Amino acid sequence: MKKIFIVLMSIFLLASTACANGSRGIKSSDKGELSDMKISIQITSDSGSHTLAATLADNSSAIAFYELLEKGHVTIKMTDYGNFEKVGPLGTKLPRNDTQITTQAGDIILYQGNQITIYYDTNSWNFTRLGKVVSTSSTTTITQAELKKILGKGDVTAVFSVME
Repeated sequence: MKKIFIVLMSIFLLASTACANGSRGIKSSDKGELSDMKISIQITSDSGSHTLAATLADNSSAIAFYELLEKGHVTIKMTDYGNFEKVGPLGTKLPRNDTQITTQAGDIILYQGNQITIYYDTNSWNFTRLGKVVSTSSTTTITQAELKKILGKGDVTAVFSVME
């Protein structure tokens, strides 16, 4: 009787684990590699309107951000901070995967779980990387100088959406 109970409990635990793992939403295997999934960022600044393309990082924060964008575009009013980034409130919280990193121009970072930043210069801190700006609508790569010019000197409006 004791052996039957142990076998049944083992089967129950294995079945529960399988069900739990199958209900996590998007995984990199569901839609190809996350780094191949692109998002579009429409930037409006004092230098005009520009469309950027970005790839996603491979973490649960980027997956949650992508799932948010699948529901519709997200508009963020961003201000300059420290002469190296534009930052603005997301309006919701995403899971954090903070690690000590040094940002580079083009990094899209989740800060404190509820703010989005686009870096045009370097900074070191505990951040969650969401993705990386890789190009504009007219170029295949983007330089730090080009990104800084696109983001301009003052506030910007950034509209994030899934790239089809």
